[in-house]
Amino acid sequence: MTLLLLLLLAGVAGSGQSAARIRPSAQQLEWQDLEFGVIIHFGPNTFLNQEVGDGTASPAVFDPTRFDPGQWMRAIRAAGARYVVFVAKHHDGFCLWPTQYTDYGVKASPWRHGRGDVVGAVERAARRAGLRFGIYLSPWDWHDPRYKDAGAYDALYRQEMDELTSRYGNLVEWWLDGAGSAGHTYNFKSYVDELRIRQPNTLVFADMALFAYGDIRWAGNEDGDIPYQNWNVIDRHGVRRWRPVEADTPLHNRQWFWHTDAARTLKTLPELLRMYEHTVGRGGQLMLGVAPDRRGLLPAEDVARLAAFGAAIRAKYGPSAVMAERVRATPNAERAFDGDPDTFWTAPRGSHHATLELDFPAPVTLDRALTMEWLNDGQRIERYRIEAWEAGGWKTLVASQAIGHMKIDRFAPATTRRVRLNILAATGTARIRTFRVYAPGARP
Repeated sequence: MTLLLLLLLAGVAGSGQSAARIRPSAQQLEWQDLEFGVIIHFGPNTFLNQEVGDGTASPAVFDPTRFDPGQWMRAIRAAGARYVVFVAKHHDGFCLWPTQYTDYGVKASPWRHGRGDVVGAVERAARRAGLRFGIYLSPWDWHDPRYKDAGAYDALYRQEMDELTSRYGNLVEWWLDGAGSAGHTYNFKSYVDELRIRQPNTLVFADMALFAYGDIRWAGNEDGDIPYQNWNVIDRHGVRRWRPVEADTPLHNRQWFWHTDAARTLKTLPELLRMYEHTVGRGGQLMLGVAPDRRGLLPAEDVARLAAFGAAIRAKYGPSAVMAERVRATPNAERAFDGDPDTFWTAPRGSHHATLELDFPAPVTLDRALTMEWLNDGQRIERYRIEAWEAGGWKTLVASQAIGHMKIDRFAPATTRRVRLNILAATGTARIRTFRVYAPGARP
């Protein structure tokens, strides 16, 4: 066999890389640890009581009277979110920063006599609140006449992107929405290439149709739900990549922008908690949509609901809710119980099955568990059970598959002195950052 043929075969074999060997980038690992973000919609739609504008609204409609992004960020922090993505331009084409490439935006509005910059004000407020900041720039543009010429509009999009990526600091995420578009074809490759010039560490959100350009994938719905066993490595036509999932949903049922009936559509606290458990608790990110009203403030009902949501998460899954007392723990096992995300328990080297046990000095009742894998070397656990020692044997409380960044498991209350994570199958040495159990009494 010739050397050339051997090299060609090696290249073919390499293209089918094993999922078990694919690892996240440092930026993806950092982003996954953020867990919970907020996306903010605000613009002419807010003042016209609509979800999607057609680009014909007069800039004169945009005139918030009490604009205060600091108030938004205080409410977002209270909910427990760690990053913010702001919609700098929605499908109507209205630009919320003073771009030089179109007059359709805040510079043509009465707000602050046309000298305001919503994006800049939101970015500064987010950073003051200790939140990471990202941007959504809609490719779809109903207003601009250049949209009819694909090449001309691609150039415009890149120009707008250049302004946003050079003025507002390091961006944690760039939302590349593929919604609508009326048959228009975009040069997405050129967009991402342009983004990488000024923001090489920014992660791109995109649905699976844009698999080649995204670092983060869409969950497939806007319900705040990951309805499947969540694996971070995704196969697209034989190409495998690490693509963690973000599940977006608005705080108000089916309303991303503020509407006059907002008080009626506000999601309940039980709904929000279920979404948290079905997103963050399934190894993904929760991206919750919030919407300021015509004043430029979050409504009082929204602020209260966000605060209650954050308090409920802390009550159910925060450090004070953990049942932490143990009668023994080896130094290796202690690393899964110490609350330090940089330490982890390691299964025996080369093993594909292992157990991690918690022992209590007296019987305890529990109904939930939280488990986190150490993902630096990839997602390895394929099947596991959580078991309790009862009547001289191990009883299965829950049996499942993927763990990934975080897995929350709920089960019927069980009383025991011993509980264990039983890893039934792993592609390599399993590593656990965190293993916690909770009592039914931990309530908001």
